[in-house]
Amino acid sequence: MIRADPSAIEVSHPSKTQMRMKMLSHPATLAPMRKEFEAFTEQAGFNSADRGQIILVINEALANVMRHAYNGATDRPIELSAEDTGDAIEITMRDWGNGKSPEPHRQHDPLIPGGLGLVCLKQFMTNVSYHPEPDGMTLKMVRNKREMK
Repeated sequence: MIRADPSAIEVSHPSKTQMRMKMLSHPATLAPMRKEFEAFTEQAGFNSADRGQIILVINEALANVMRHAYNGATDRPIELSAEDTGDAIEITMRDWGNGKSPEPHRQHDPLIPGGLGLVCLKQFMTNVSYHPEPDGMTLKMVRNKREMK
């Protein structure tokens, strides 16, 4: 997956309720990704506030992959998929990084920088799970459409 434009992303829609995205670990890909997810989550029926939370979580997760799993390398692959199941949106993010679990080893302290992305993931998503792969990590996130408790 070599591109001249580091902000380029490949997007496909296998169906009206599915989206697939391939991108590089370059920060310039974050804005086009947000635009695609904004449209997808709007079509799925999420209101503006919920869309903002979902996009924030995806943005934070991608930034963490770029920063931690790929140690800042800007040319590594990341794949995202999303499916509107009717009751929820299911998002899968796959990287080929170091495979280390991003679960925090310490309690989040708001006076110490870092760790806020993981807090957002747990607060704004219904379910979050990490699946180590032999060559990286798969992150699965679910956000129910009904109001979260």
